Amino acid sequence: MHFNIAAIPGDGIGPELIEQAILVLEKIGKSFGHSFSFEKVQAGGCAIDAYGEALPEETLNICRQSDSVLLGAIGGPRWDHLEGSQRPEKALLKLRKELGLYANIRPAILLEALRDACPLRPDIAEAGINLCVVRELTGGIYFGEQGTKEGKSGAVAYDTEIYSAGEIERIARTAFKVAGKRRKKVTSIDKANILESSRLWRFVVCEVAKDFPDVELNHMYVDNAAMQLIRDPGQFDVILTTNMFGDILSDEAAMITGSIGMLPSASLGDRDRGMYEPVHGSAPDIEGQDKANPIATILSAAMMLRHSFDCEEEASAIEHAVAKVLEQDYRTTDIMSRGKKTVGTKEMGGLICEAID
Repeated sequence: MHFNIAAIPGDGIGPELIEQAILVLEKIGKSFGHSFSFEKVQAGGCAIDAYGEALPEETLNICRQSDSVLLGAIGGPRWDHLEGSQRPEKALLKLRKELGLYANIRPAILLEALRDACPLRPDIAEAGINLCVVRELTGGIYFGEQGTKEGKSGAVAYDTEIYSAGEIERIARTAFKVAGKRRKKVTSIDKANILESSRLWRFVVCEVAKDFPDVELNHMYVDNAAMQLIRDPGQFDVILTTNMFGDILSDEAAMITGSIGMLPSASLGDRDRGMYEPVHGSAPDIEGQDKANPIATILSAAMMLRHSFDCEEEASAIEHAVAKVLEQDYRTTDIMSRGKKTVGTKEMGGLICEAID
C-alpha cells in the first residue's frame, strides 16, 4: 500500500521530531511492505516569516489532497507580539476547520516503565492510568465571536462560547464509540451549573447516550474533574468535553502519565484523513539541542496508521517498540530518573526504529 502524507514540521522542536517520525514510518514501510511519500509544507510561525501568513493556501491545498497530515508543533514566544488574528496558532484552528476535523482523540496511558516518572503518589501510579480524552475541536470559545471595544473603565475584550446541538451530538457519538472499544464508560465534563452552553451540552449528551445503552455515562463539573484527575485518575475511561476544557484537561492528563512529551493525538472528522500531532508545544528553549522527546510524535504516527490507514498491526508494532526501548531504560531528559540512560532525540528515534519487529 502507498500513502501520501503532508508533513508540517512547524516551529521550535517540531522539525526535529517530524524527522524521527518519518524514519519510524519508513522502517514500518520496509517491515510491512508499504511505501510513504512525505511532502513537507510550512505552517505556523515559520510560514509567517516566509509568506506573511500562518497558513498559506498552498499548504492547505496539499493537506486537502493528502491521505493524512503529520504535524510537529506550531507557535512560540517569537511571534507573541502579533495580534490574535495573525498568530501562528491560527493555522491550527483553520486546518481543523477546513479539513473538517471536529474530534480530537488523546489517549493518556502510564506505561509500566515510566511509573517512576509519574508525579503522583506511588500508590496512585501503581494503580495505573489509562484514559482517553475526546475533545470537541471546531466549536466553542475558540471559534465564537471575539473582539475588543472601549468601555467605561478602558479596553474591554470578549470571547464567546457557542455550541449547536449538532456539534455536540457528533462529538458525543465519537466519544461513545471510543468507549465501546474500551471499558465502556464516558465521563462528560461541563460547567452546567453556570454556563448555558454547558446546559445544552449536558442535555444533548444525555440524548445521545440513549443510543449506547451498554456504555455508562456520568457527568462532572470541570473544576472537580481537574481535581479528580490528580486524586484518582483510574476512575476515568473516556473523558468527553468541550474545546477549551479539553485543551486544559488533556495537558493535565499528559503530565500525570510521566511527561507531556509522551502523549500523541489524532484530530478526526467524517473522512479517513486526519491530522496527527503531539500534545506538547514547540519548546523553543530546547530547539536544536537534540533534547526533545520524539515519542509523542512517533506515537502520533502510530495513531495515523491505525485511524486513517487501517493498519492496526503496524500501529501496534510502533507502540510495542516504544515500550521495549523504555523497558531497556533509555530516557530523554524529560522522563529521566535515577539509574536510567539518557539519550537525545535522534538516538531515541533510532532505538525505536531498531526495536520495530
